[in-house]
Amino acid sequence: MTNSTDIPHEFVLFYDGQCPICQKEVAWLRWKNNQHKLGFQDINQADFDASVYGKTHDELMAEIHGVYADGRLIKGVEVFYAAYAAVGLGWIMAPTRWPLLKPLFNALYSIFARNRLSLGRLLSKKSCEKGNCRI
Repeated sequence: MTNSTDIPHEFVLFYDGQCPICQKEVAWLRWKNNQHKLGFQDINQADFDASVYGKTHDELMAEIHGVYADGRLIKGVEVFYAAYAAVGLGWIMAPTRWPLLKPLFNALYSIFARNRLSLGRLLSKKSCEKGNCRI
C-alpha cells in the first residue's frame, strides 16, 4: 500500500487500520474515490509519525483526524464531512453541519469513538479472533 502522505490529495483521512469498522469505511471510501482526491493514512503503520502533526498516537486513536493539503488538521465529525466531500458525497454528511443537528451528531460520534473497538469486536468477531482488535 502506498503511503498516502507521499501523494498530493485534497484531504488525507487518518484511520485506525486495526479497527474492523474503520477498515470497512475506508474500503468503501476507496471504492468511491474515483478522482483520487482523498488520501488514506493508517496511523498504525510503522513509518507514520503522529508528532509531524503535533499529535500523539493516542490522541489520533481517541478520535478520527484528517489533514487538508494546506496542512490544516481537523478532527471528529468534520473529518467525515471532508472525506465524503472529497469523493463527491458531501451531501450525505451535510446534515452533520446544520446548526440544530451538529451538537447531536458530535455527541453521537463522541460515544461511538469511545466504543468503536468494542462495537467492532461485536460486528466482526472473525477479525478480532485474528488479533486485529485491541484497546
